[in-house]
Amino acid sequence: MKKAERLNQELIFLKDKKTFQLKDLMDEFQISKRTALRDVQELESMGLALYTEYGRSGKYQLLKQHLLTPIYFNETEIQAIFFALKALTLVSSTPFDHSYKRIKEKMFETLPELQKQKIENILSVVSYHNVSPINEVKSLAYLLEAILDRKILKITYTQFEEEVIYIQLFDLFYRQGIWFCNGYNVAKKKWGVFRCDYMEKIALSDKVFKTYDEDEMSIFLNDYETKFHDISFKCRLTPYGKELFLKRNYPNMSLKIEDGISYIVGAYNDEHLPFLVQYLVSLGKHVTIEFPEKLKQCYLEELKTIISFYKN
Repeated sequence: MKKAERLNQELIFLKDKKTFQLKDLMDEFQISKRTALRDVQELESMGLALYTEYGRSGKYQLLKQHLLTPIYFNETEIQAIFFALKALTLVSSTPFDHSYKRIKEKMFETLPELQKQKIENILSVVSYHNVSPINEVKSLAYLLEAILDRKILKITYTQFEEEVIYIQLFDLFYRQGIWFCNGYNVAKKKWGVFRCDYMEKIALSDKVFKTYDEDEMSIFLNDYETKFHDISFKCRLTPYGKELFLKRNYPNMSLKIEDGISYIVGAYNDEHLPFLVQYLVSLGKHVTIEFPEKLKQCYLEELKTIISFYKN
């Protein structure tokens, strides 16, 4: 292990400790006492706050720090960080108030001029394209805080018809330009997936409900994934259909290869049948429904509706 890499690993190793001895570094990183002594001196110069307690059982006492201990990155790692930050700036709605752009600016200012120029050259010829948010969601930070604090929210939800719901949210996730939440409707005692852009008038619950810990919420999610989707389906794909599936798919479906032929297999609930039909229509001629018959008939009806637009 190179010295710079070892020093970084030592910083990470010590970050949660209150005290340590040279032997801790010697055993963990297989280094000599002399090397461990030199490393401690360099760690201190890098910003690790410590003082020495002398005596038979002498040790180093680490001082509590509120900021991150400096970590050093090699050139390739720095380039990877800036590329990742550039990709994240494409997601205009995040729970962090556009902090990615500011982080990028701060880090960029710490670089020497030659390295700045190289980073700019790389970012000018390498791009990451993703689906930008369809609708901006201004409440993501509040939703994230409610998830972490296990708070129950009262939300006016408008996806189908306007209704007031009381939910404990489990997580936030971003898919195909849309922010979603998994959560438990504590009034109806029902798990669901909710679009954040359809959430309005978000506030803490004005009623008292039982709250659930992470393990209990995980059980609700698992039951939802295994029991709610109770109708199996199977669809044959062309080679290009397989590529389309790999670009865009959902948790209730997976890819299966049989005798060299690709299939989408999974399960759905009747409540989500229209959504599944729309998804299969988006695959065009590259998908063929094997079963069930009801899914096939709904798919064909949708195709007839589309065709009728061109006959009128």
